[in-house]
Amino acid sequence: MLEITDLVHSYGSHRVLDGVNIRAAEGELVCVVGPSGCGKSTLLRSVAGLIRPTGGRVLIGGQPVDRIPDNLAVVFQDYSRSLYPWMTAANNVALPLRRRGLDRRRRREAAIAALDQVGLADAAAKYPWEMSGGMQQRVSIARALAYRPSLLLMDEPFGSVDAQTREDLEDLVLRVCAHHGMTTLLITHDIDESVYVGDRVIVLTRSPARVAADLPVDLGESRDQIATRQRDAFVRLRAEVGRLVRGGSPTSTVLEKK
Repeated sequence: MLEITDLVHSYGSHRVLDGVNIRAAEGELVCVVGPSGCGKSTLLRSVAGLIRPTGGRVLIGGQPVDRIPDNLAVVFQDYSRSLYPWMTAANNVALPLRRRGLDRRRRREAAIAALDQVGLADAAAKYPWEMSGGMQQRVSIARALAYRPSLLLMDEPFGSVDAQTREDLEDLVLRVCAHHGMTTLLITHDIDESVYVGDRVIVLTRSPARVAADLPVDLGESRDQIATRQRDAFVRLRAEVGRLVRGGSPTSTVLEKK
C-alpha cells in the first residue's frame, strides 16, 4: 500500500532525510519513532504530498505521490487548529466528504456513523470549544474515518492530551484501524506508544535521518494497556527501541518470540 524509496529532503543546505526506505502492507499499522528533530514530520508531509521531497519517491497503492492524494487522510497533533470552531462536530466530520461527491444527507449519515465509532454520537451538535481536548481529537479521527482513506497518516496525534486520554485514544485507533483494515503510518516520539499500537516499529537515526531498524511487534492483535505492557516481549522491545533512538546498534535478541 505504501512504498517510500530512497527519500531525501533538504531545507536549503540542511539535509533532513537521507535515503529513507519504508514499506507498509495493506492493513498494517506502522509506527515511526526517532530522536527529536530527526525529520519524522518532514517524512509524513512528504508522504502526504504537502511538500515535494528533494529526492526519492513515494508510492501509495502503486501510484506516485506528486500532489496531495485523494485516497489519504491526516490526523495532526494540534486538534485545536485542525477543527473549524464555527462548525459542529458533525459538520467538521462531513466537510471533506464533499470531495467524494456525496449529497448533504449522505454526508450527514456518514459523519454520524463515524462519530458513533469513536464514541461521540451524542456530541454531533457540539462545537469544538464545547468539547475537551480528547473529544476534539476523537472528532479529528472520526473525520479521517468517514473519508474512508486507503492510507491514514497520524502526526503525533496524542501528544497534546493527558496520559489517560492518550491511552484511550491509542485503544481507539487500534480498534478502528483493525475494523476498517486501514493502512496507517503513525509518527510518534513516545517509545511505549510505538510498541503498544504498532505492527512494526521503524526507528530513525538522528538528522539526517536514515532507517536504523525495522522491528516487528509480536504482541498479537488483542492488546491491553496493563497486561500487554507487563509482558516480557513488550519490555524487551521497548528497551530495544529506546536504545536505538539513543544511537545504539540493533540486537537480535529482541526479535525472539515470546
